[in-house]
Amino acid sequence: MKFLRPLYLNNRLFIAVSIVVSCFIISFISGGWIVEISKACFFLLIGVLATDAILLFRIRKGIVGYRITPEKLSNGDANELTIHIQNFYPFTTYLNVIDEIPHQFQRRDLSFEVSVGAGEKKVIQYKIRPVKRGEYSFGAVNVFVSSPLGFLSRRFKFSADAIVPVYPSYVQMRKYELMAISNRLTEAGVKQIRRLGHNREFELIKEYVSGDDFRTVNWRATARKNTVMVNHYQDEKSQQVYSVIDKGRVMQMPFNGLSLLDYAINASLVISNIAIKKSDKAGLITFQHKIGSIVPASKQNKQMLRIMEMLYNQKTAYRESDFSTLYAQVRRKITQRSLLLLFTNFESIYGLQRQLPFLKRLSDQHLLVVIFFQNTEMNVLLDTPATTLKEVYHKAVAEKFSYDKKLIVKELGKYGIQALLTAPENLTVNTINKYLELKARGMV
Repeated sequence: MKFLRPLYLNNRLFIAVSIVVSCFIISFISGGWIVEISKACFFLLIGVLATDAILLFRIRKGIVGYRITPEKLSNGDANELTIHIQNFYPFTTYLNVIDEIPHQFQRRDLSFEVSVGAGEKKVIQYKIRPVKRGEYSFGAVNVFVSSPLGFLSRRFKFSADAIVPVYPSYVQMRKYELMAISNRLTEAGVKQIRRLGHNREFELIKEYVSGDDFRTVNWRATARKNTVMVNHYQDEKSQQVYSVIDKGRVMQMPFNGLSLLDYAINASLVISNIAIKKSDKAGLITFQHKIGSIVPASKQNKQMLRIMEMLYNQKTAYRESDFSTLYAQVRRKITQRSLLLLFTNFESIYGLQRQLPFLKRLSDQHLLVVIFFQNTEMNVLLDTPATTLKEVYHKAVAEKFSYDKKLIVKELGKYGIQALLTAPENLTVNTINKYLELKARGMV
């Protein structure tokens, strides 16, 4: 019985058995020479099955396989995994490879059918897209092998158990980092922003050369040196940029399988990395009914590692957000004027008005940018023509919500608060654009 455990029957065998049984039934009814044919078919089938079993089981390790998983997966991105198969049989085998992927994907149909020649190696590549952070447990790799006869299958089970963490989108972070280093951010949709005026961080006094701005001439140094000298300025550096992430219930809504909270976490990772590359200091604050995590702004080498680990470990009960607690902690912890990128969501003007007093106080002390989300599913409804009374009603409600979003932007602007209304999938690019715009205007 132990020998038979890895033995499986194929569809081809059921067809052959059905034919033999049919012959026996016919011979029982008709008699004569059909009985002899039925017996011959039966013994032929037994012989073929015995031959197929010998071919499959005479080599103990006919198939060897394993899965290669990355050390960590990137949330919201397509991550590539590979399964390596090698055939030690002296003939071509036909394989059905079933991988036991984590239960979070809710899939039990991930299988691959391949043929592998004698002594050949085969690599199977596939991609998975996680939409939640946390630990993902991979099971075994199951390989069902058939010989050229194809009546029986033998199962090989390779223990490839692995627990792989899913981190915020480090793939997205590296993509924008490389583009920033090579000045190719425009390829990802980041706008070229013209720098306005001078940032007032003085660097040195140098001799005038053709092309220098004559408005920077230092007349005292010119008189002392008896040659034209100009002041040289550099971009202001070491400004503090904090990503402030609302973990309350307003961030629970999913788009394309990813919650608004995870969109904000992915964008925070990218903008923190861009800020450090621009010689600014990056920090992090998370909150819901109370303050969650605080990473003080810094541009040290290990700062991005701290931020990534902190973002990975964020957990939430999606409770009601308390902006008064946020204001109190920001006032206590952040003493230098900083850029606060507040990732939250407001669905109505009334939701904004409840939090507006605290937002105004934050704006008085810091440069506050409120980043909230368009309901892209609502936009689809707005673009669809209404043909029935029910559809007209739904479209009217959608237009009301869409109008409220635009009204929120205007309401924030009345109090000098920067606002960014964006679709979830464009959050990262639009946040980078806003940061670079504020840098170009000398506001941070």
